Parts: sequence; structure tokens; C-alpha cells
Amino acid sequence: MTQPAVYVVSDSTGETAELVTRAALSQFGQTPKFIHRFHHIDSKEMIEEIVDLVAVNNGIIVHTVVLEDVRKELNEQAEAYGVPIIDIFGPLLGQLEKTYKIKPLSEPGRVRSLDEAYFNKVAAIEFAVENDDGRNPRGILQADYVLIGVSRTSKTPLSQYLALKGLKICNIPIVPEASIPEELFEIDPNKIIGLKISKTKLNQIRSKRLISMGLNGTGMYSSDDRITEELVFFKKLTDKLGCFVLDVTNKAIEETANEILMHIGEIADENLEL
Repeated sequence: MTQPAVYVVSDSTGETAELVTRAALSQFGQTPKFIHRFHHIDSKEMIEEIVDLVAVNNGIIVHTVVLEDVRKELNEQAEAYGVPIIDIFGPLLGQLEKTYKIKPLSEPGRVRSLDEAYFNKVAAIEFAVENDDGRNPRGILQADYVLIGVSRTSKTPLSQYLALKGLKICNIPIVPEASIPEELFEIDPNKIIGLKISKTKLNQIRSKRLISMGLNGTGMYSSDDRITEELVFFKKLTDKLGCFVLDVTNKAIEETANEILMHIGEIADENLEL
């Protein structure tokens, strides 16, 4: 005997309904060969033809339609034709609406949008790791934003934090003896964010860093002369680049990140006005 077909209907891609159907069929030891998908069904005019086809083939309908008028039409037509129908989202949406006392958005493809945002975030995190601490100067050209600063200005944790917001961040350490990547002068200065810090605070951070490594906390790395040299070099570079500079002295990572996000938002607003 031929196994009755399952017809998946969705106003989006139908992936969720098909996945649920396959999972259910597996509980009966059935190989889910007979699943047909009708996707992007977003108007009532398309419903009767589908239901008629399912009825002729003695099939059943499984759907995840969230558009209220289309869902209602599909359920009513299935009942009229005597076609078995499983409305995956309807009862759940109804209960959630009752519980939370808010109306559902009724927007097809919301899960897919969330998935895309998630994968964009993962890609941004991977980008931050690959382009950390000046490892790949060519990444400057691909980054959404570039952080520059002397050693111990929290460039790496800031990159990771901003990556969680979906931003591709490249960070470049600024050292007087090292050549400045040419790519920094090839991109829009608005994409560069300089991180400055007070000499006193930087001395404290570097001294603690040396001690944590089992070294003398008063080495060249944390000396006043060396720090002054680096900060002066950094100041000349940011002036030349004409980029935004943010003081990170005594600021938590979250606080600095929020100020950067505010700055980015301001740039976006300015571009919209243009």
C-alpha cells in the first residue's frame, strides 16, 4: 500500500514544518520519502488549489503559516475538504498571545532572520580572532571598523565584544618601531577608532602585567620614557589619520564598547542625512 503523502505548507521556506514532520515520522520507523513542500504561500487565493490537490491524493497537511488570514483560510478549506491538517504554530501562537497579552507579529521568515543574525555574529567573531593584534593587515580593508592603540588598551576584548554585536573588527597595535600598515591610510577614517589612555594608568596596567608574568614590574615596557614615546607616536598617527579617538582610561570594556557603538550610530545617522 502506498504511504499517504504529507504536504508541508508555509508562508516562508517551510523548513521548520518539514523538519518537525520528518522527526515525527521517524518515531514510526518511517522513511520520510513522501513529503512535498509548498513554500511562500502568502495569499488566500493559493489555498484552495493546494487543498484540492491534497484531497485528491488522500494526503495530510502540516503547516507553519503565521499570516492570520492565510492560516484561517487553510484550516477552513482543509476542514471543508475533509483533509487531515496539523497547524504547528496556530495553537502555540494563541497560547503565547494569551499568556504574554501581546499580539504576534505574524511575519513569515522570522526564524530564518534570527538564524542569519546568529551566523553573521559567528562570522564576526571568527573575523575578530583572525584579525587580532595586527595578524592580517589586509583584514583592515574587509573590516567594518578598525581599532588602533598602544599595547594594553583592551583592543582584543573590545574586538570580541563588538563582534558579538555582529561587527567585523580588526585591531592593530601601534608601536613606534613597527611600520604602520598602508591599509590604514586606504580606508575611510570614520572606520578607524583610536584608543588612548593616560600615562599613569598605562604604567599601572603594564607593571601589573609584568609582575603577573614573574618579571620585574619596573622594566622598559612600563617605564615613563617608553610610555611617553608610545603615546606621542600614537597621537601623531591619529592626528594624521583624522580618526575618532576614545579615551579608555579607567573604563570597563562594556562602557568603552557602548561609547563606540554610540559613535558608530552617529556616523550612520550622518550618512543617512547625506
